[in-house]
Amino acid sequence: MSKHENVKIICKNKKAFFNFEIEETFEAGIVLLGSEVKSLREGRANLSDSYAKFRRGEVFLVDAHISAYAAANRDNHDPLRERKLLLHRQQIKKLTGKVTERGFSLIPLKLYFKDGKVKVELALARGKKTYDKREAIKKKDLRRELERLTKYRQRSA
Repeated sequence: MSKHENVKIICKNKKAFFNFEIEETFEAGIVLLGSEVKSLREGRANLSDSYAKFRRGEVFLVDAHISAYAAANRDNHDPLRERKLLLHRQQIKKLTGKVTERGFSLIPLKLYFKDGKVKVELALARGKKTYDKREAIKKKDLRRELERLTKYRQRSA
């Protein structure tokens, strides 16, 4: 992303980096209803258990929760509805091949506004094994401990 783009992050999928090994990322547009966009402007979204799936040559975002907009009354949207993702045909072909052949998953990493339009950052990811997750926790704990010790040394010096 260049400096001139106006980007505002709505929400991130923090579990994705713990549960998956990220291979490659893509930016996709998303087809939304008006009440969904207004709800996203309030930051009311959750990507934690969501994923993307292919159907009839198109890509859909499944289980992404966008809360109902309070002021929309009876014309409100279903918070868990499937939403179509906008990708180029070549990107869809490439992703379809990798997901079906090599055991990759397509998961959303973040949802954000870019120049007034809602975008999704999708990742081509492979699930981590439990021992990989334990190793990641150990590394994080060690890094945190080192930071704490260096901060303590700086205070005493």
